[in-house]
Amino acid sequence: MTRLQPLEVPSGTAAAQVLPALRAALDGGPAVMPYAAGAQAPTAPDAGGPLPDGLALVVGTSGSTGSPKLAMLTRDALLASATATHERLGGPGQWLLPMPAHHIAGIQVLVRSIVAGTRPVVADLSAGFTPAAFAEAAAGLDAGLDTGLDSGRRYTSVVPTQLVRLLADKGGTEALRRFDAVLVGGAATAPALLARAREAGVRVTTTYGMSETAGGCVYDGLPLSCSRARAGTDGRIQLGGDTLAAGYLGRPDLTREAFTTDPDGTRWFTTDDVGHLDAQGRWHVDGRIDDLVTTGGLKVAPRLVEEAIGSRLPDVAECAVVGVADPEWGEVVAAALVLADGSPAPGLADVRDALRDALPGHALPRRVAVVDTLPLRGPGKPDRAALRALLADSS
Repeated sequence: MTRLQPLEVPSGTAAAQVLPALRAALDGGPAVMPYAAGAQAPTAPDAGGPLPDGLALVVGTSGSTGSPKLAMLTRDALLASATATHERLGGPGQWLLPMPAHHIAGIQVLVRSIVAGTRPVVADLSAGFTPAAFAEAAAGLDAGLDTGLDSGRRYTSVVPTQLVRLLADKGGTEALRRFDAVLVGGAATAPALLARAREAGVRVTTTYGMSETAGGCVYDGLPLSCSRARAGTDGRIQLGGDTLAAGYLGRPDLTREAFTTDPDGTRWFTTDDVGHLDAQGRWHVDGRIDDLVTTGGLKVAPRLVEEAIGSRLPDVAECAVVGVADPEWGEVVAAALVLADGSPAPGLADVRDALRDALPGHALPRRVAVVDTLPLRGPGKPDRAALRALLADSS
Protein backbone atom coordinates (compact mmCIF):
# COMPACT_ATOMS: atom_id res chain seq x y z
CA MET A 1 0.00 0.00 0.00
CA THR A 2 1.28 3.48 -0.86
CA ARG A 3 2.28 5.43 2.20
CA LEU A 4 0.90 8.93 2.71
CA GLN A 5 2.68 11.62 4.71
CA PRO A 6 1.79 15.25 5.50
CA LEU A 7 4.17 17.76 3.91
CA GLU A 8 4.57 21.16 5.56
CA VAL A 9 5.11 23.78 2.85
CA PRO A 10 6.90 26.99 3.88
CA SER A 11 5.83 30.27 2.33
CA GLY A 12 7.95 32.37 0.01
CA THR A 13 11.48 31.48 -1.00
CA ALA A 14 11.67 28.57 1.45
CA ALA A 15 8.96 26.71 -0.51
CA ALA A 16 11.67 25.14 -2.65
CA GLN A 17 12.62 23.03 0.38
CA VAL A 18 9.79 20.62 -0.48
CA LEU A 19 11.34 19.63 -3.81
CA PRO A 20 13.13 16.51 -2.46
CA ALA A 21 9.92 15.12 -0.95
CA LEU A 22 8.01 15.91 -4.14
CA ARG A 23 10.68 14.25 -6.28
CA ALA A 24 10.56 11.18 -4.05
CA ALA A 25 6.76 11.01 -4.37
CA LEU A 26 7.04 11.15 -8.16
CA ASP A 27 9.69 8.41 -8.05
CA GLY A 28 7.43 6.00 -6.16
CA GLY A 29 8.20 7.08 -2.60
CA PRO A 30 5.63 8.13 -0.01
CA ALA A 31 2.78 10.19 -1.41
CA VAL A 32 2.61 13.68 0.09
CA MET A 33 -0.28 15.73 1.45
CA PRO A 34 0.87 19.38 1.47
CA TYR A 35 -0.33 22.00 3.92
CA ALA A 36 0.68 25.58 4.71
CA ALA A 37 3.43 26.09 7.28
CA GLY A 38 1.97 27.15 10.60
CA ALA A 39 -1.34 25.42 9.97
CA GLN A 40 -2.32 22.22 11.73
CA ALA A 41 -1.00 19.15 9.95
CA PRO A 42 -3.86 17.35 8.17
CA THR A 43 -4.99 13.93 9.30
CA ALA A 44 -5.72 11.62 6.41
CA PRO A 45 -9.21 10.11 6.62
CA ASP A 46 -9.71 6.38 6.41
CA ALA A 47 -9.22 5.62 2.73
CA GLY A 48 -11.84 2.88 2.89
CA GLY A 49 -9.60 0.52 0.95
CA PRO A 50 -6.26 0.39 -0.87
CA LEU A 51 -4.83 3.66 -2.12
CA PRO A 52 -4.49 4.04 -5.90
CA ASP A 53 -1.40 2.60 -7.54
CA GLY A 54 1.15 5.30 -8.19
CA LEU A 55 -0.43 7.79 -5.81
CA ALA A 56 1.94 10.75 -5.44
CA LEU A 57 -0.09 13.70 -4.18
CA VAL A 58 -3.21 14.32 -2.12
CA VAL A 59 -4.25 17.95 -2.39
CA GLY A 60 -7.24 19.88 -1.12
CA THR A 61 -9.79 21.37 -3.47
CA SER A 62 -10.75 25.03 -3.12
CA GLY A 63 -13.82 24.12 -1.07
CA SER A 64 -15.88 26.93 -2.58
CA THR A 65 -19.12 24.99 -2.05
CA GLY A 66 -18.60 23.53 1.41
CA SER A 67 -15.76 21.58 3.00
CA PRO A 68 -12.68 21.04 0.84
CA LYS A 69 -12.22 17.57 -0.57
CA LEU A 70 -8.90 15.74 -0.98
CA ALA A 71 -8.10 14.89 -4.58
CA MET A 72 -5.81 11.88 -5.14
CA LEU A 73 -3.35 12.49 -7.99
CA THR A 74 -1.08 9.80 -9.31
CA ARG A 75 2.44 10.19 -10.63
CA ASP A 76 1.18 9.56 -14.15
CA ALA A 77 -1.46 12.31 -13.91
CA LEU A 78 1.02 14.90 -12.63
CA LEU A 79 3.65 14.04 -15.22
CA ALA A 80 1.08 14.03 -18.03
CA SER A 81 -0.01 17.53 -17.00
CA ALA A 82 3.55 18.88 -16.81
CA THR A 83 4.60 17.29 -20.10
CA ALA A 84 1.53 18.52 -21.99
CA THR A 85 1.96 22.03 -20.55
CA HIS A 86 5.53 22.26 -21.82
CA GLU A 87 4.40 20.87 -25.17
CA ARG A 88 1.72 23.58 -25.47
CA LEU A 89 4.04 26.40 -24.38
CA GLY A 90 6.92 25.53 -26.69
CA GLY A 91 9.22 23.36 -24.62
CA PRO A 92 10.46 22.90 -21.05
CA GLY A 93 11.92 25.88 -19.25
CA GLN A 94 12.61 27.56 -15.95
CA TRP A 95 9.68 28.56 -13.75
CA LEU A 96 9.05 31.41 -11.34
CA LEU A 97 6.68 30.60 -8.46
CA PRO A 98 4.92 33.72 -7.09
CA MET A 99 2.16 31.98 -5.11
CA PRO A 100 1.82 29.56 -2.18
CA ALA A 101 3.03 26.08 -3.06
CA HIS A 102 0.46 24.07 -1.07
CA HIS A 103 -2.30 24.70 -3.65
CA ILE A 104 -2.35 22.73 -6.90
CA ALA A 105 -1.28 25.72 -9.04
CA GLY A 106 1.83 26.26 -6.96
CA ILE A 107 2.62 22.57 -6.66
CA GLN A 108 2.46 22.18 -10.42
CA VAL A 109 5.06 24.91 -10.90
CA LEU A 110 7.38 22.74 -8.81
CA VAL A 111 6.39 19.54 -10.64
CA ARG A 112 7.03 21.20 -14.01
CA SER A 113 10.44 22.31 -12.76
CA ILE A 114 11.29 18.74 -11.76
CA VAL A 115 10.18 17.44 -15.15
CA ALA A 116 12.12 20.18 -16.97
CA GLY A 117 15.24 19.60 -14.89
CA THR A 118 15.42 23.26 -13.91
CA ARG A 119 15.78 25.17 -10.68
CA PRO A 120 12.56 27.03 -9.83
CA VAL A 121 12.84 30.62 -8.64
CA VAL A 122 10.46 31.43 -5.78
CA ALA A 123 9.24 34.96 -5.04
CA ASP A 124 9.52 36.39 -1.54
CA LEU A 125 5.99 36.54 -0.10
CA SER A 126 6.98 37.61 3.44
CA ALA A 127 5.18 40.95 2.92
CA GLY A 128 2.48 39.40 0.78
CA PHE A 129 2.57 39.51 -2.99
CA THR A 130 4.18 42.70 -4.33
CA PRO A 131 5.30 43.71 -7.82
CA ALA A 132 8.73 44.56 -6.40
CA ALA A 133 9.22 41.05 -5.02
CA PHE A 134 8.05 39.53 -8.30
CA ALA A 135 10.45 41.70 -10.30
CA GLU A 136 13.33 40.82 -7.99
CA ALA A 137 12.61 37.11 -8.40
CA ALA A 138 12.30 37.47 -12.18
CA ALA A 139 15.72 39.11 -12.25
CA GLY A 140 17.11 35.92 -10.69
CA LEU A 141 16.11 33.71 -13.61
CA ASP A 142 19.06 31.94 -15.14
CA ALA A 143 19.84 28.70 -16.95
CA GLY A 144 19.05 26.79 -13.77
CA LEU A 145 20.01 23.47 -15.30
CA ASP A 146 19.96 20.20 -13.37
CA THR A 147 19.70 17.68 -16.19
CA GLY A 148 20.21 19.65 -19.38
CA LEU A 149 16.57 19.54 -20.48
CA ASP A 150 16.03 23.29 -20.32
CA SER A 151 15.25 25.01 -23.63
CA GLY A 152 16.08 28.50 -22.42
CA ARG A 153 12.40 29.40 -22.06
CA ARG A 154 10.98 31.17 -19.00
CA TYR A 155 7.52 30.73 -17.50
CA THR A 156 5.45 31.84 -14.55
CA SER A 157 1.92 31.34 -13.24
CA VAL A 158 -0.22 34.04 -11.61
CA VAL A 159 -3.81 34.69 -10.59
CA PRO A 160 -5.78 37.61 -12.10
CA THR A 161 -5.37 39.84 -9.04
CA GLN A 162 -1.59 39.47 -9.27
CA LEU A 163 -1.69 40.31 -12.97
CA VAL A 164 -3.67 43.48 -12.23
CA ARG A 165 -1.11 44.61 -9.68
CA LEU A 166 1.85 43.82 -11.91
CA LEU A 167 0.40 45.72 -14.88
CA ALA A 168 -0.20 48.75 -12.65
CA ASP A 169 3.52 48.82 -11.77
CA LYS A 170 6.25 49.73 -14.28
CA GLY A 171 8.79 47.31 -12.82
CA GLY A 172 6.19 44.56 -12.58
CA THR A 173 5.19 45.01 -16.21
CA GLU A 174 8.81 44.94 -17.34
CA ALA A 175 9.34 41.73 -15.37
CA LEU A 176 6.32 40.09 -17.01
CA ARG A 177 7.80 40.75 -20.44
CA ARG A 178 10.75 38.47 -19.57
CA PHE A 179 8.57 35.39 -19.77
CA ASP A 180 7.80 33.29 -22.83
CA ALA A 181 4.43 32.53 -21.25
CA VAL A 182 2.55 33.86 -18.24
CA LEU A 183 -0.16 31.42 -17.18
CA VAL A 184 -3.21 33.10 -15.64
CA GLY A 185 -5.72 31.00 -13.75
CA GLY A 186 -7.31 30.23 -10.41
CA ALA A 187 -10.25 32.51 -11.20
CA ALA A 188 -11.91 34.13 -14.20
CA THR A 189 -9.73 36.55 -16.14
CA ALA A 190 -11.52 39.51 -17.69
CA PRO A 191 -10.99 39.90 -21.46
CA ALA A 192 -10.12 43.56 -20.89
CA LEU A 193 -7.33 42.54 -18.49
CA LEU A 194 -5.96 40.07 -21.04
CA ALA A 195 -6.08 42.74 -23.75
CA ARG A 196 -4.24 45.19 -21.50
CA ALA A 197 -1.55 42.61 -20.78
CA ARG A 198 -1.05 41.77 -24.45
CA GLU A 199 -0.92 45.45 -25.39
CA ALA A 200 1.89 45.77 -22.83
CA GLY A 201 3.83 42.99 -24.55
CA VAL A 202 3.03 40.27 -22.00
CA ARG A 203 2.50 36.77 -23.43
CA VAL A 204 -0.47 35.66 -21.32
CA THR A 205 -2.17 32.27 -21.55
CA THR A 206 -5.41 31.59 -19.69
CA THR A 207 -5.76 28.26 -17.90
CA TYR A 208 -8.79 26.38 -16.68
CA GLY A 209 -8.73 23.39 -14.38
CA MET A 210 -8.80 22.40 -10.74
CA SER A 211 -7.25 20.04 -8.22
CA GLU A 212 -9.24 17.16 -9.70
CA THR A 213 -7.52 17.70 -13.08
CA ALA A 214 -3.98 18.24 -11.70
CA GLY A 215 -4.41 21.96 -12.31
CA GLY A 216 -5.01 23.66 -15.62
CA CYS A 217 -5.91 21.30 -18.46
CA VAL A 218 -7.55 23.78 -20.86
CA TYR A 219 -5.26 26.57 -22.12
CA ASP A 220 -6.70 29.56 -23.97
CA GLY A 221 -9.93 27.59 -24.34
CA LEU A 222 -8.31 24.50 -25.89
CA PRO A 223 -7.71 21.24 -23.97
CA LEU A 224 -4.12 20.06 -23.63
CA SER A 225 -3.09 17.18 -25.88
CA CYS A 226 -3.75 14.68 -23.08
CA SER A 227 -7.09 16.23 -22.05
CA ARG A 228 -10.64 16.38 -23.30
CA ALA A 229 -13.68 18.58 -22.61
CA ARG A 230 -17.39 18.36 -23.29
CA ALA A 231 -20.67 19.75 -21.99
CA GLY A 232 -22.96 17.52 -19.97
CA THR A 233 -26.71 17.38 -20.39
CA ASP A 234 -27.16 20.06 -17.70
CA GLY A 235 -24.62 22.38 -19.34
CA ARG A 236 -21.88 21.63 -16.85
CA ILE A 237 -18.39 21.22 -18.24
CA GLN A 238 -16.94 17.72 -18.07
CA LEU A 239 -13.18 17.18 -18.28
CA GLY A 240 -11.42 13.95 -19.22
CA GLY A 241 -7.99 12.64 -20.07
CA ASP A 242 -4.75 11.56 -18.46
CA THR A 243 -4.58 14.28 -15.79
CA LEU A 244 -7.72 13.24 -13.88
CA ALA A 245 -7.50 12.45 -10.19
CA ALA A 246 -8.16 8.90 -9.08
CA GLY A 247 -10.92 10.22 -6.82
CA TYR A 248 -11.35 11.74 -3.36
CA LEU A 249 -9.49 10.32 -0.40
CA GLY A 250 -11.88 8.68 2.04
CA ARG A 251 -14.99 9.76 0.10
CA PRO A 252 -15.99 7.00 -2.33
CA ASP A 253 -19.51 8.47 -2.38
CA LEU A 254 -18.30 11.82 -3.72
CA THR A 255 -15.95 10.04 -6.11
CA ARG A 256 -18.89 8.16 -7.64
CA GLU A 257 -20.86 11.41 -8.01
CA ALA A 258 -18.10 13.42 -9.67
CA PHE A 259 -16.15 10.83 -11.69
CA THR A 260 -17.86 8.70 -14.32
CA THR A 261 -16.68 6.25 -16.95
CA ASP A 262 -18.07 5.91 -20.47
CA PRO A 263 -18.71 2.44 -21.97
CA ASP A 264 -15.46 2.80 -23.93
CA GLY A 265 -13.53 3.26 -20.67
CA THR A 266 -13.04 7.05 -20.92
CA ARG A 267 -13.17 8.70 -17.48
CA TRP A 268 -14.76 12.10 -16.95
CA PHE A 269 -14.90 14.58 -14.10
CA THR A 270 -18.06 16.69 -13.89
CA THR A 271 -17.23 20.22 -12.78
CA ASP A 272 -19.53 22.72 -11.09
CA ASP A 273 -19.00 25.15 -13.99
CA VAL A 274 -21.31 25.85 -16.89
CA GLY A 275 -19.81 26.83 -20.23
CA HIS A 276 -19.98 26.66 -23.98
CA LEU A 277 -17.87 26.41 -27.13
CA ASP A 278 -17.50 29.73 -28.93
CA ALA A 279 -17.48 30.25 -32.69
CA GLN A 280 -13.73 29.51 -32.81
CA GLY A 281 -14.17 26.16 -31.06
CA ARG A 282 -12.72 27.37 -27.77
CA TRP A 283 -14.26 26.69 -24.38
CA HIS A 284 -15.73 29.66 -22.55
CA VAL A 285 -16.58 29.23 -18.86
CA ASP A 286 -19.75 31.12 -17.96
CA GLY A 287 -19.40 30.55 -14.21
CA ARG A 288 -20.21 28.13 -11.45
CA ILE A 289 -23.67 26.63 -11.66
CA ASP A 290 -24.35 27.58 -8.03
CA ASP A 291 -23.25 31.19 -8.67
CA LEU A 292 -25.94 31.83 -11.28
CA VAL A 293 -28.20 34.68 -10.18
CA THR A 294 -31.94 34.12 -10.47
CA THR A 295 -33.55 37.55 -10.64
CA GLY A 296 -37.22 37.92 -11.46
CA GLY A 297 -37.23 34.28 -12.60
CA LEU A 298 -34.42 34.83 -15.12
CA LYS A 299 -30.89 33.40 -14.91
CA VAL A 300 -27.79 35.60 -15.07
CA ALA A 301 -24.21 34.29 -15.32
CA PRO A 302 -22.01 36.57 -13.16
CA ARG A 303 -19.01 36.13 -15.43
CA LEU A 304 -20.84 37.64 -18.39
CA VAL A 305 -21.65 40.72 -16.30
CA GLU A 306 -18.04 40.90 -15.08
CA GLU A 307 -16.77 40.79 -18.66
CA ALA A 308 -19.18 43.53 -19.71
CA ILE A 309 -18.01 45.72 -16.83
CA GLY A 310 -14.39 45.11 -17.79
CA SER A 311 -15.01 46.11 -21.41
CA ARG A 312 -17.35 49.08 -20.82
CA LEU A 313 -15.87 50.69 -17.68
CA PRO A 314 -12.15 51.30 -18.30
CA ASP A 315 -11.58 52.78 -14.83
CA VAL A 316 -12.46 49.44 -13.20
CA ALA A 317 -9.31 47.37 -12.54
CA GLU A 318 -11.12 44.36 -11.05
CA CYS A 319 -14.69 43.38 -10.38
CA ALA A 320 -16.77 40.54 -9.02
CA VAL A 321 -20.51 39.97 -9.42
CA VAL A 322 -22.80 37.99 -7.12
CA GLY A 323 -26.49 37.65 -6.41
CA VAL A 324 -27.88 39.09 -3.17
CA ALA A 325 -31.30 38.48 -1.69
CA ASP A 326 -34.03 40.96 -2.57
CA PRO A 327 -37.69 40.99 -1.41
CA GLU A 328 -39.03 42.05 -4.82
CA TRP A 329 -36.81 40.19 -7.30
CA GLY A 330 -35.74 37.20 -5.20
CA GLU A 331 -32.14 38.06 -6.04
CA VAL A 332 -30.54 41.04 -7.70
CA VAL A 333 -27.24 41.38 -9.54
CA ALA A 334 -24.66 43.14 -7.37
CA ALA A 335 -21.13 44.21 -8.34
CA ALA A 336 -18.02 45.00 -6.30
CA LEU A 337 -15.57 47.24 -8.15
CA VAL A 338 -11.87 47.90 -7.61
CA LEU A 339 -10.86 51.11 -9.37
CA ALA A 340 -7.61 52.01 -11.06
CA ASP A 341 -5.57 54.45 -8.99
CA GLY A 342 -7.02 57.96 -9.07
CA SER A 343 -10.20 57.01 -10.89
CA PRO A 344 -13.51 58.58 -9.78
CA ALA A 345 -16.06 56.24 -8.26
CA PRO A 346 -19.01 55.56 -10.58
CA GLY A 347 -22.53 55.55 -9.19
CA LEU A 348 -25.08 52.83 -9.77
CA ALA A 349 -26.71 54.82 -12.59
CA ASP A 350 -23.32 55.28 -14.27
CA VAL A 351 -22.66 51.54 -14.22
CA ARG A 352 -26.11 50.63 -15.52
CA ASP A 353 -25.94 53.23 -18.30
CA ALA A 354 -22.53 51.94 -19.42
CA LEU A 355 -23.82 48.38 -19.65
CA ARG A 356 -27.24 48.88 -21.28
CA ASP A 357 -26.07 48.07 -24.79
CA ALA A 358 -24.09 45.03 -23.63
CA LEU A 359 -26.54 43.25 -21.33
CA PRO A 360 -30.29 42.57 -21.13
CA GLY A 361 -32.15 44.67 -18.59
CA HIS A 362 -32.50 41.89 -16.01
CA ALA A 363 -28.69 41.42 -15.96
CA LEU A 364 -27.88 45.04 -15.14
CA PRO A 365 -26.53 45.48 -11.59
CA ARG A 366 -28.96 46.86 -9.06
CA ARG A 367 -26.32 47.23 -6.35
CA VAL A 368 -22.75 48.48 -6.67
CA ALA A 369 -19.97 48.98 -4.14
CA VAL A 370 -16.45 50.32 -4.65
CA VAL A 371 -13.86 48.43 -2.59
CA ASP A 372 -10.10 48.70 -2.15
CA THR A 373 -9.55 44.99 -2.83
CA LEU A 374 -11.74 42.01 -3.57
CA PRO A 375 -12.00 39.48 -0.73
CA LEU A 376 -10.24 36.32 -1.86
CA ARG A 377 -10.03 32.72 -0.77
CA GLY A 378 -7.72 29.93 -1.88
CA PRO A 379 -5.50 30.59 -4.93
CA GLY A 380 -6.93 33.93 -6.01
CA LYS A 381 -10.61 33.01 -6.10
CA PRO A 382 -13.16 35.69 -5.09
CA ASP A 383 -14.78 34.95 -1.74
CA ARG A 384 -18.36 35.11 -2.91
CA ALA A 385 -19.86 34.62 0.55
CA ALA A 386 -17.91 37.66 1.78
CA LEU A 387 -18.95 39.59 -1.32
CA ARG A 388 -22.62 38.84 -0.74
CA ALA A 389 -22.33 40.13 2.83
CA LEU A 390 -20.49 43.23 1.65
CA LEU A 391 -23.02 44.00 -1.07
CA ALA A 392 -26.15 43.19 0.92
CA ASP A 393 -26.52 46.78 2.12
CA SER A 394 -25.08 48.56 -0.92
CA SER A 395 -27.13 50.67 -3.28
